[in-house]
Amino acid sequence: MEITGKQIIGYTKADSNAGSFTSGQHTFEEASAANVDQAAKKATSAFKAYKLLPTADRIKFLEAIATEINNIREVLIESGMQETHLPQARLNGEIDRTVNQIKLFADLLKEGSWVNAIIDTAKPDRQPLPKPHICQMARPLGVTAVFGASNFPFAFSVAGGDTISALAAGCPVIFKAHFGHPVTSELVANCIVEAARKTGMPDGVFSLIHGKTTESGKALVTHPLVKAVGFTGSLAGGRALFDLAAKRDEPIPVYAEMGSVNPVFLLPGKLKEDSIGLAKALVTSNTMGVGQFCTNPGIVLLIKGTETEHFLSQYSLSLAEATGGSMLTDAIFNSYCKGITSCQTIRR
Repeated sequence: MEITGKQIIGYTKADSNAGSFTSGQHTFEEASAANVDQAAKKATSAFKAYKLLPTADRIKFLEAIATEINNIREVLIESGMQETHLPQARLNGEIDRTVNQIKLFADLLKEGSWVNAIIDTAKPDRQPLPKPHICQMARPLGVTAVFGASNFPFAFSVAGGDTISALAAGCPVIFKAHFGHPVTSELVANCIVEAARKTGMPDGVFSLIHGKTTESGKALVTHPLVKAVGFTGSLAGGRALFDLAAKRDEPIPVYAEMGSVNPVFLLPGKLKEDSIGLAKALVTSNTMGVGQFCTNPGIVLLIKGTETEHFLSQYSLSLAEATGGSMLTDAIFNSYCKGITSCQTIRR
């Protein structure tokens, strides 16, 4: 599949005059406010038809996305390895997870209980007042903006859970590609667009915009036609989007999975059982994925004592023996270096 570096606005590739950035040998255009506006208007138009489609049509669409992704699995893995430095086995497993997530939502649509339909029948003779007939069911909100994670280029990215759940519910998606893997993002976006074409989805049901700066993301969250936001990433990034959404004339929900310090409590009794094993296990957890997993423990709380000293000694030795690796992006590496420098300054 050709990588154009342009914005994917429904079934068209749109130019931008808002600057550019590079990833490997490819140049990507920064999405402009005009691109965001075009995508939002197209998605809103698509929503009018998409929300009324039979559930069977959305199921075919989701299943077609899974098929298209599987069809270029090797290309996706190669691209993912080049852009994220993640190993082949990890990326292959993540594509499996992504495809299975898509199938899960397709199966959920087939099962049907997700609409949460409630029918409360009328009781006109009820005293002291008649009871009206009330019907309730879940309905799609509208155009959804989705921001993907840097450390999961498939499962929490373009065709990840946020995108697929929105499409399953009947909501068009505008995806903000992560600048850490724009080639991989565009490849997956092409899969979604091709699946939409083959299954007859309305133009604008899915769009993808590129951007290394925060401007396009801000324009997306604050656009009046966007009705919800899905986000996976840092606490700072998620809070920034939440604040923007809350300050709108019409506030919208932000469904965010954000970073955490992940505190770990190690009590004396457990340390006494196996302080050495626990120290090695903690180092493994700290360094897994070069320390870039969202479950990475950031704070360890202990009570002073002999076993604690043994634990800290073994932890220091195991950490010194740990091997390094390439981080996902230069930005993450630079942030890591700043954090180390800050810690060294505090210790002095």
